[in-house]
Amino acid sequence: MSENLRSRAVTQGVQRSPNRAMLRAVGFSDDDFSKPIVGVASAHSTITPCNMGIAPLAAKAEAGIRAGGGMPQVFGTITVSDGISMGTEGMKYSLVSRDVIADSIETACNAQSMDGVLAIGGCDKNMPGAMIAMARMNIPAIFVYGGTIKPGHLEGEDLTVVSAFEAVGQYSAGRIDEVRLMSVERHACPGAGSCGGMYTANTMSSAFEAMGMSLMYSSTMSAEDAEKGINTEMAGKALVEAIRANRRPRDIITRKSIENAISVIMAVGGSTNAVLHFLAIAHSAGVPLTLDDFETIRARVPVLCDLKPSGRYVATDLHQAGGIPQVMKMLLAHGLLHGDCITITGQTIAELLKDIPEEPRADQDVIRPWSNPMYREGHLGILRGNLAPDGSVAKLTGIKNRQITGPARVFESEEACLAAILANQIQPGDVLIIRYEGPKGGPGMREMLAPTAAIIGAGLGDSVGLITDGRFSGGTYGMVVGHVAPEAFVGGPIALVQEGDLVTIDADARLLEVKLSDQELAERRAQWQPPAPRYTSGVLAKYAKLVSASNLGAVTDLNL
Repeated sequence: MSENLRSRAVTQGVQRSPNRAMLRAVGFSDDDFSKPIVGVASAHSTITPCNMGIAPLAAKAEAGIRAGGGMPQVFGTITVSDGISMGTEGMKYSLVSRDVIADSIETACNAQSMDGVLAIGGCDKNMPGAMIAMARMNIPAIFVYGGTIKPGHLEGEDLTVVSAFEAVGQYSAGRIDEVRLMSVERHACPGAGSCGGMYTANTMSSAFEAMGMSLMYSSTMSAEDAEKGINTEMAGKALVEAIRANRRPRDIITRKSIENAISVIMAVGGSTNAVLHFLAIAHSAGVPLTLDDFETIRARVPVLCDLKPSGRYVATDLHQAGGIPQVMKMLLAHGLLHGDCITITGQTIAELLKDIPEEPRADQDVIRPWSNPMYREGHLGILRGNLAPDGSVAKLTGIKNRQITGPARVFESEEACLAAILANQIQPGDVLIIRYEGPKGGPGMREMLAPTAAIIGAGLGDSVGLITDGRFSGGTYGMVVGHVAPEAFVGGPIALVQEGDLVTIDADARLLEVKLSDQELAERRAQWQPPAPRYTSGVLAKYAKLVSASNLGAVTDLNL
């Protein structure tokens, strides 16, 4: 066993016998003191279906670690249900929870001198939170996804949680009746697992598999299927082997492996949130990464998968079609993946993919052949202009009109905008501005699924634009631009827009612009006054003081 095990300082030597006595009380025997101590960070919770199946997986992880020769120690971390808190004040805590999760895992592992950690998470922020902690600590680590939910079904249609949000907009616009609305609600989420489309949870799990920090095929498994438990036990064994080999996260999380992850995100049509989270993960790993790197990769990687929100299929369909390894092999075959990147198993990406065919099976159409992609270029674009000089993020695919210039409809909060949509006060051609929802201004950078889904439900998805310094759910699609930087709270240009100003969103030119002269913007800026903080105590107040800009990953340890 490696002589650099951190737990030796705690578990060996008579001078540390009080520590050993405490460990005996939780189940250590004499032989266990020579084994690596392995943390199992469990995000089990009945707050959300995403995490309600994790406790049995933690038991499987314990079994795998013991079978591999390690000594598991289970501890908990938090979760926030984005789907439940969406559209409420509670959503301000969602992005905050990413950093609370990272801090809690780092605290537990370093306080107890653990030799490695296996983290199990489901809902959106569990994954980047765990990976940020792993990159910070740089002790051997592996991530296990709690698994995706199976689709709901109604009259032959596959449903996800986004279906319920869109149904609200359809009902408000008079396109469906209350009976249909309630039927969608009752059937959208049938059981355990994270939201079923290529939304943020499935995007991040897929990216971690591509990066080499999770086992192959694990990212698209259903939470309720037996293979998820078997895979989790395998992950426990693989982690103990990584501890013995002293294989650490920063050996795996490199510039090249992050490029692999971003390439897969583009190929599967993943969430805009992945931009924010990978900027934060790269920061914690000490890897240089900017918004422009996403644009570079977007220009060369096609969208290969027909997945919700803008496509037809869900993650379980992708799993049956060959999963992320099939997508990776196609990218590798066309020179768009770094095959020499090491993974948690010690094997390279190329070695793990060697037996997978270069083209997908002909009996499925979830993964398109290379010659017939969904889109020739990636979908996550970085837009700049006088409205977002430090950048913004948009989905550029699945929209009919790639350019819109229209009058600004300005809202100081998500709630005000949603109320206007549901009251049928928005007209085709309008460009909605939702501001003071950024990392500092919200605080917490809420996701705007409620208004964007209401726009789609009202039939305005192809004719109305939306711009915000907040975020979007992975389930959002349409002519929408988020992560606008600088944000309104710090005096970014989005704070200076007035009702009726002409605003342009141009997907092809990747331009975000308000039709005002530099002089007019300067005059408005001179008159602008920063608003008072919305919170002056507690976690949101602390977060607002510490958090960086969205184009830097909204991290909380940048300028310490």
